Amino acid sequence: MNINIADPLKLNRLLQLCSANLPVGGFSFSQGLEYATEMGWVSCQKSTFDWVEMNLNESIAHTDLALLKHLYEALEVNDFARFKLYNQQLIACRESSELRLADVAMGKALIRLLKKLDGVDSEPYNDLFNESDSSFVSIFAIAAYLCKLDLISAQSGYCWTYLDNQVAAATKLVPLGQTQSQNLLFELGEKVAEAINTANSIALDDIGASLPRLAMASAWHETQYTRLFRS
Repeated sequence: MNINIADPLKLNRLLQLCSANLPVGGFSFSQGLEYATEMGWVSCQKSTFDWVEMNLNESIAHTDLALLKHLYEALEVNDFARFKLYNQQLIACRESSELRLADVAMGKALIRLLKKLDGVDSEPYNDLFNESDSSFVSIFAIAAYLCKLDLISAQSGYCWTYLDNQVAAATKLVPLGQTQSQNLLFELGEKVAEAINTANSIALDDIGASLPRLAMASAWHETQYTRLFRS
């Protein structure tokens, strides 16, 4: 029996890139969920599912995943100018200072990591790393490309990173039991293919989304009386 050694390696790289142990600080951001629980908008497993699914399908799919596709295509042809434009578009789409902070802070953290990984030659992308602000989505695209992942795998991994962080935050905030959290991940995972299909069918001029309640929750979080998370 012939065994393709490359596939397990790519799977391991994907798992590493999406691991909660990746030192990018994603665990410190709730993306507005902390205020949503404070207000009672999210208070149980069902409402947590509704909140995360809505954000995945109406925000992540229409912005992050859609632009991840174009970032990947720019990397494939070494079009750094186009890559920078998509990076700027991502940051411009963040609707509050906290959402922007989370995106940029995680992007910078991933840049630091890529520069220090012995098995990754990130030097060709130093020009992109030297941008004043880098979206986490943009640097995630570079990391996935360096790991030789295909686009769908990269998009799936990005979705998992988002879902895992949101469910981990909800486990503390709602709060949820461990079994409830795992059930949530199973249920939300079934929505990933739909989100990716939506993202990859959006015309470039139609990319972008606005979720007013998410933006308001994130903005109001800045003055929330007690906080566990930075956003």
